[in-house]
Parts: sequence; C-alpha cells; structure tokens
Amino acid sequence: MFPKSLLLIGYGKMGSALCAAWIKAGMKESAIVIVDADAGKKSLEAVDFIPECIVLAVKPQSMDALLPTLKNKFGETPLYISIAAGKTIAYFEQTLGDATIIRVMPNTPALIGKGISAIIGNKKARDSEIQTASTLFKAAGEVVMLKDEKQMDAVTAISGSGPAYVFLFLESLIEAGIAQGLDEATAKKLAIETLIGSAELAKSSSESLTTLRANVTSKGGTTEAALNVLMKDSRLKSLFNDAVAAAVKRAKELG
Repeated sequence: MFPKSLLLIGYGKMGSALCAAWIKAGMKESAIVIVDADAGKKSLEAVDFIPECIVLAVKPQSMDALLPTLKNKFGETPLYISIAAGKTIAYFEQTLGDATIIRVMPNTPALIGKGISAIIGNKKARDSEIQTASTLFKAAGEVVMLKDEKQMDAVTAISGSGPAYVFLFLESLIEAGIAQGLDEATAKKLAIETLIGSAELAKSSSESLTTLRANVTSKGGTTEAALNVLMKDSRLKSLFNDAVAAAVKRAKELG
C-alpha cells in the first residue's frame, strides 16, 4: 500500500522517475510533496506537516547537511527511505536516532519502469513498512529483499552501476560492427535487439546461462571463434571481477 503522505527530497532523474512511477501506479498526486531547490519545488522550510514517509533521493554527499535539518523538523516519526549509495543504516541512525530507516538501491531502468531495486530495513522496520518500500519501488520495476546490509555494496556494484557496464558493452559491440562494414544504424539495431532478446531468453528459460551459451556455440563455428578471444585466460571474467570490486570499494568509501 502506498503511504498516505510522502515527502520526496531530490527531484533529479531518479527522484522524478520514481514520482512519475508512483502516480502511474495509482498513488494520489496530492499525497506527494517534492522538495528540490534546483527544480523550483517547495523548500524544506515550507513543509508544514509531518509526512508518513520521507524518500531521500539526493546525492550521498548532500546527506551530512540534510539529516540534522530532517531530525529537527520531523523527528523520528516518519519512515525514512534512502537511495543514496554507500550510506549505511548506522550512518542515518547516528543523526535520526530511533527512526525507522530503509535503504534501497534502485537503478536507472526505473526511468522506463524496468528497474530492479534491493531493499533492507533497520531493526525497527516492521513488515508493513518494508511492504510500503516494496510497493513504492515495485512501481518502477522489480524488487529483491536483502538479508544482510553488507550485501548492499555488491548490489550497488552489480545492478546500481550495472546499466553503465551494459551501455559500454553495447557501444563496443556497435563499434565492432561498424569496423566490419555495417552502417551505424544497422549495427546499433542489431546489437540492442540482440541484447534485449538474449536477456529475455535468459530470464524465461529454465536452462543455465552456460547451457544457453553452449546452444549458440557450434563446434568450429563463428561463435566459438569469438568466444575463444573473449574467454582466453578468463580475462573477461577477471575484468568484471576487478571492475565490480572497484565499485564495491568506492561504495564503502562513500559510506
């Protein structure tokens, strides 16, 4: 169930996408108050009620200045939901005290309702409050529930940052197609539709990814020739391990 009143702080790409998703899913527009100075929205000082839920959609670097103001103005009554990378529940509890705090890590496909968000609450979070967070983020895609907050940095590195990895892969595949004689429009369409179709097949199939890969790979064929390059010395897997580890390290630093 959507909260009866929600204060959204931050109206950048993610904040605005979430707000649009909530309204599309049936939340009353009148139940949402938006605070974002850059977007000409209502200022925090002008908010004259205590909302049931506050969603923090600002950059991690903005939290230090914001949280004391929230504590002084709203106290421990609202459900606080943060989407800031790296900022731990303990970090929020240092300022917000005994408030109910839920961390969520969404990703940018939420902009088109195809996101995936991971959710974890503090010890005070009740099932009903976890369900509220789930309802809010299911409006923009799928959700997963974490058992341990320590998993959140890995989530940030895989799904939070993951779209950038996918876009880089597409860029590289398109450029390779152009290098082999395709025009840009054709290479782009082939690469994107191949990725979408392959992802849908992986999602719907009961077979493992290894089996699906083998199904495309004929002995002595073109796919095998390409995979021999990509899989040589496990360099692609090693590269991804290093990249994800670097993202996890940075998420911890942000905390």
